[in-house]
Amino acid sequence: MFENLSERLDRSFKLLKGEGRITEINVAETLKDVRKALLDADVNYKVAKQFTDTVKEKALGQNVLTAVKPSQLMVKIVHDELAQLMGGTATDINLKGSPAIILMSGLQGSGKTTFSGKLANMLKTKKGKKPLLVAGDVYRPAAIEQLHVLGEQIGVPVYSEPENKNPVQIAKNAITEAKQKGYDLMIVDTAGRLAVDEEMMKEIAAVKAAINPDEILFVVDAMTGQDAVNTAKEFNDRLDFNGVVLTKLDGDTRGGAALSIRTVVDKPIKFVGTGEKMDALDVFHPERMADRILGMGDIVSLVERAQEQYDEEEAKRLQKKIAKNQFDFNDFISQIQQIKKMGNLKDLASMIPGVGKLMKDIDIDDNAFKGIEAIIHSMTPTERSNPAILNGSRRKRIAEGSGTSIQDVNKLIKQFDETRKMMKMFTTAKKGKKMPSIRR
Repeated sequence: MFENLSERLDRSFKLLKGEGRITEINVAETLKDVRKALLDADVNYKVAKQFTDTVKEKALGQNVLTAVKPSQLMVKIVHDELAQLMGGTATDINLKGSPAIILMSGLQGSGKTTFSGKLANMLKTKKGKKPLLVAGDVYRPAAIEQLHVLGEQIGVPVYSEPENKNPVQIAKNAITEAKQKGYDLMIVDTAGRLAVDEEMMKEIAAVKAAINPDEILFVVDAMTGQDAVNTAKEFNDRLDFNGVVLTKLDGDTRGGAALSIRTVVDKPIKFVGTGEKMDALDVFHPERMADRILGMGDIVSLVERAQEQYDEEEAKRLQKKIAKNQFDFNDFISQIQQIKKMGNLKDLASMIPGVGKLMKDIDIDDNAFKGIEAIIHSMTPTERSNPAILNGSRRKRIAEGSGTSIQDVNKLIKQFDETRKMMKMFTTAKKGKKMPSIRR
């Protein structure tokens, strides 16, 4: 996500390194490169020009303090303007109706149905809502089935009328269903086309008029760049939607849609999809995204994801086991499961300041833990609880059972032992005791 843009912007700022002050000449040279970087990222031309003009105006009006280098000042200005370009601050979703009604819109293939499931899951788990998913796509046979599958995964009911081809009537009937059964939130999935057409626009406008939604979200594939922005404008002209959802932001996207869409349609980006799993959905924070574009990481989002998986009672139990040097492979694999729940590994690594640039050419497979899990699952319950008994014959059996080599098993056990020692040392230090010296 934004890797090419981040790299290009970093190169642009290097043009100012070694300069004692900001001048019209060196700013013009830097911003020429910044504008090219934005255009290569598929940012709208007018947006790119307006952005660089604003940055130039602010940069030339600044007095460079002796403690701040010109390149650092330029990074600060570009960061602030990037955040402003994407909306400035996060925008909340409106859930005031009874039931609150959210209407989805967008082209076919943009990810509306999957996002509907993700949003229902997020609002159910984080806001305590009782959602009802509504299958309003009457043209794509798989859409109704897909929504039912997603609903089953997240434990959310789905209202559908497979034989009814009138989406307006289905949506109105769903409201009656929601009121009768006490659902306080209704998310209506709608049909899309491969391109914008009059029939689709009339249909979704009719659904809007019939159910008067509290929130209309336009779902768009971030990988389509400027096409996404142009489509958003056409939908907004007809629907006057409340916000944008960018899906597939974890893919090979240049970022043009995220950077252009707010300016072109004057509507906020509210959510971003970052993967296929039902919890791979984030509220869009412009400042945090600006941090990541400029290689500053996003430690706040990383901490938030960790807190979502944090279990205080489990942490206390684990701390006691570590203190007694009883941390075992059951605990080890439990920690791996928590890390996996936090999301895509490369995405997590990019949230750590400074790590994003280091990882740009490294491919982190989401199955990186697969071999480790196979080895641990090949152990008996007794072996997992008592790592000290893992002798040569046991290791050979574990290697054969997990489809790995004895070297792989030995390597994991060695890493586990080192991890356990380090955790024990930190626990001891936390209690105020002197940490033992490490022999080299």
